[in-house]
Amino acid sequence: MAAASNILYLVHRLPYPPNKGDKVRSYHLLRHLQKNHRVFLGTFVDDPDDLQHLPTVRSLCHELHVERIHTPSAKIKSLTGVLSGEALTLAYYRSAGMRRWVEQTAAAHELKACVVFSSAMAQYAQLLLPRVPMLLDFVDVDSAKWTQYAPAHRWPLSMLYRREGRRLLAYERAMAASAQRSYFVTPNETALFLSQAPECAGRVQSMGNGVDADFFAPDPRRESPFAPGEQAIVFTGAMDYWPNIDGVCWFVSDMLPGLVARHPRLRFYVVGRSPAPQVQALAGAHVVVTGTVPDVRPYLQHASAVVAPLRVARGIQNKILEAMAMRQAVITVSSCADAIGATPEQGLLRADSPEAFAQGLQSLLESRAKGAMLGQQARRYVEDACSWQAHLSTIDSCLGHAGAALAGDAGA
Repeated sequence: MAAASNILYLVHRLPYPPNKGDKVRSYHLLRHLQKNHRVFLGTFVDDPDDLQHLPTVRSLCHELHVERIHTPSAKIKSLTGVLSGEALTLAYYRSAGMRRWVEQTAAAHELKACVVFSSAMAQYAQLLLPRVPMLLDFVDVDSAKWTQYAPAHRWPLSMLYRREGRRLLAYERAMAASAQRSYFVTPNETALFLSQAPECAGRVQSMGNGVDADFFAPDPRRESPFAPGEQAIVFTGAMDYWPNIDGVCWFVSDMLPGLVARHPRLRFYVVGRSPAPQVQALAGAHVVVTGTVPDVRPYLQHASAVVAPLRVARGIQNKILEAMAMRQAVITVSSCADAIGATPEQGLLRADSPEAFAQGLQSLLESRAKGAMLGQQARRYVEDACSWQAHLSTIDSCLGHAGAALAGDAGA
């Protein structure tokens, strides 16, 4: 058996626990890489609670290097990007310690490739080009997120967000042109990027998200967290993330009052870590803000309905796949549904207005049989089309090419 090759894996946030969208994908990519490679992982920790998980992450890789981020200080440091003319995101994640570790690792070990998760980490992979090929998982077009955030905020944030969108796009284009291959989570994200970076055609492709359908599976022994007779509508997600904040606020202000008028026993559960002040302020007689929970599965399994009213979001939403795996039909906006690809008959209902959300929820709340039938189809869809192994194997052929290129350079 051939010796395992060395892969440098750079991730902007500790890829464990897999409790939010980016960490779910980066964790499964780590597990995929470790099957056939010795992984040298460089990452940041921005949540002190994650420090307890370092032993687990260390067990998943050959070597682990962690740099701490103190969020308030990092935000101030990022403003130096205004003076330097670069994207603020790059300054936020800039670390002399990470740079030294990357250079020392490359000097001490023959690296087959550098796999980068999130464009902000490409600044470290640049140090090794062209000797070590770079494979860059953008996930989403982050520059488009910043541009999309701008209209929802007042000046000066609106100005900073528009600037960040422009500067980050320029950096994304440069990195995609330098990478051997770049990946986005959906064909739509890939097409969006190529429409703004046509010079990268042929170097960019889609690599979808999956779901662990063995873990996210209904269990009749799992107890309900809801009161008897309660009709629980559930949203899950990290609640310090702006698209999630916007989504639940929109739902509570524009949809919930009409639903409660028809269903007095209805309660909206916002399930997720680090609820922002805007989210905490929603709590009341018909809104429960849980904060961190040990396990989201009871909330998903026993919900009367699951919603994802994400007006400002990009790519495949893991929260939707997880709910579908738990045999729940999900109501979401068309952009999120299109990214996943399931049809209404497969348990993914589209709604782009408060009226459409209310109509979809009404049909599920008034017919448990319909909800159960759509939930069965949703589960079947993710089992057939959404395995992590099937999606992440996309990167394997490029890792093979990277090794061949490296061998050729060594023999030159």
